[in-house]
Amino acid sequence: MGGSGRIVGIVLMVIGLAVILIAGVLMIAQVGGEENTVSGAVLGMAIAILCIAAPLIGVGIYLFMKGTQEQTELAEVEKERELLNIVLARGEVTIADLVFELKSSRSEVKAMIHDLVGKGLFSGYINWEEGVLYSKQAGDMRETQKCPNCGGEQAYAGKGVIVCPYCGSELFLAT
Repeated sequence: MGGSGRIVGIVLMVIGLAVILIAGVLMIAQVGGEENTVSGAVLGMAIAILCIAAPLIGVGIYLFMKGTQEQTELAEVEKERELLNIVLARGEVTIADLVFELKSSRSEVKAMIHDLVGKGLFSGYINWEEGVLYSKQAGDMRETQKCPNCGGEQAYAGKGVIVCPYCGSELFLAT
């Protein structure tokens, strides 16, 4: 179902081009007759293009582009789901492993982690110096008020994110 918009778009564009082709063939065939004039054939061709082919091609292009955009978004969501599954299944994973397994860059992995935290789907913490991401229950981290990495006091940095001022670890609390 993910590529249906693209397929429908391609089909509509092909139909629009076929209408133009058929109208052109009919125009050429009709011009040779005694009762038909060239201006009438051109008018018929213009009506076929403007009223039938152009809207079909326009809608086809829109659906093709929208389908392409949706496929890109679905691929990003699938990568986030895969990242979440890896971290939750293992409990802890290195950023290097995530980059390798997801075929992404370090900055893309970081953006995915922050996006999952913002959506309230992930809680845990990350030590950027060591490059390790830990999955942990948000309630456990809220109760201790201490950094799970170094034991320092926590400082809130944003929605669902706590930064340890001592070691720089980021704690992610799902709401």
